[in-house]
Amino acid sequence: MKRKIQYFFCLSICLLVSIGCDSDKLLNTKKPNIIYILADDLGYGELGVYGQKYIETPNIDKLAKSGMIFNNHYTGAPVCAPARSILLTGKHSGNNYIRGNSEWSERGDVWSFKAMFDDPHLEGQKPLADSIITISQVLQKNGYRTGMVGKWGLGGPTTNSIPNKKGFDFFYGYNCQRQAHTFYPTHLWKNETRHILDNFIVTKQEGIGDNDPNDPFSYNKYNQNDYAPTLMHKEAIDFVSRNKNSPFFLYYASPIPHLPLQAPKNWVSYYEKKFGKESPYTGKSYYPNRTPRATYAAMISYLDEQVGDLVSKLKEIGIYENTLIIFSSDNGPTWVDHVDYDFFNSTGKFTNSRRTMKGSLSEGGIRIPMIVSWPDKIKPGSKSNHISSFYDFFETACDIAGIENTHKTDGISFYNEIIGKDQIKHNYLYWEYPASGGLQAIRMGKWKAIRKNLFEEVSKIELYNLSVDEKELNDISKNHPELIKEFEVKFKESHSTPILKEFIIPNLEL
Repeated sequence: MKRKIQYFFCLSICLLVSIGCDSDKLLNTKKPNIIYILADDLGYGELGVYGQKYIETPNIDKLAKSGMIFNNHYTGAPVCAPARSILLTGKHSGNNYIRGNSEWSERGDVWSFKAMFDDPHLEGQKPLADSIITISQVLQKNGYRTGMVGKWGLGGPTTNSIPNKKGFDFFYGYNCQRQAHTFYPTHLWKNETRHILDNFIVTKQEGIGDNDPNDPFSYNKYNQNDYAPTLMHKEAIDFVSRNKNSPFFLYYASPIPHLPLQAPKNWVSYYEKKFGKESPYTGKSYYPNRTPRATYAAMISYLDEQVGDLVSKLKEIGIYENTLIIFSSDNGPTWVDHVDYDFFNSTGKFTNSRRTMKGSLSEGGIRIPMIVSWPDKIKPGSKSNHISSFYDFFETACDIAGIENTHKTDGISFYNEIIGKDQIKHNYLYWEYPASGGLQAIRMGKWKAIRKNLFEEVSKIELYNLSVDEKELNDISKNHPELIKEFEVKFKESHSTPILKEFIIPNLEL
């Protein structure tokens, strides 16, 4: 009997060798791995392949050259929390549970780093309801190992809406968006346990006092020991290595380049030499910084370095060919004065201004870069004009994983687009945003319709032809009354009353 077992074992090994593969490769061919890298506040024009002239992003550019660039991809919302909720649930902002940033301030002093450290109950944003299903739960249920590193923002650590209870086997990072307003935090979360770091609390109000703003020493307390993006990246690499023999989904939600301006010294020094002398930022809305342009560029180049490191790891452990990588951003770039968005031309071909970037439904606030790489599946260097959004990822991931989705979403899979087959198109994309005065927008083909100041009135619809006016400078609504009537119907049919009262725009409930 023992000899028979040995015989069949040897025969099995011989068969594997004879077909030119090993057991690891056999496992990897069953289902592809999925990695979604989400930058934070990265503008459409802040990558080399999207036209950036000053910030160097060679690894992301290389990823684009190996895969597909999307020219008409949109976030689900113009700020952090709702964008992330829409990405993970597949519901647009007219149906989503989370429609804006809610800091849940009725709990107490939620903006105090010290108060949050003393009482974790104060961390985190409004949680997703228990009944809401995420794409990570679906993938987990269908045999995927699931991991998240980075910024969560969809429920505090004492709620049921934490990554480990929303479909992620592993989590390391910021639970709370407010905590991510420092890259040298007192702690990060590893699954459901706080990982205490070798840093100390520095408040935004401290500034540099009477110190010389041109002296690097004046900023020492803003550059400490444990840099969160580095720690989170290490955990991402470790997750990939641990799960190389199983299909996995990694959601890599980097906090870069969201403020504050804090970056590795080697990259800051590189851009200080490249850009020359700058005027320091000494304000208190975020941490002060001696060379804001250099530091902002350094953050993006460090993220680019991390993307290159991740790709190298995939190649090293032999799973790169079986891994789909998506790189995107949660919304458009910030408009605060110590990020020089005009110098960097952060929105690219759109309009750089406080009213047309992050927090707005203008193209600069919601149209974002997206790069998709999948060796042997995607034609290298291809470009897509397919109009898509965050809420398409749920359906796309199911198609990639070969899962029949039974959960209703608002999305359409773009799987066929990336593999070069006939792609179904949206009739239109929809957004609403219960801040910035109250906003609605629709993209339908070349047309873009926007309503503003909805808290004051059911305002008139502005209309733009994006095929000739991507900066949205020429409102042509008066010339197209029939289109305006059509958009009025679409605005109404796309909106449902929010469950959470803080996301209600009263004039939409009339």
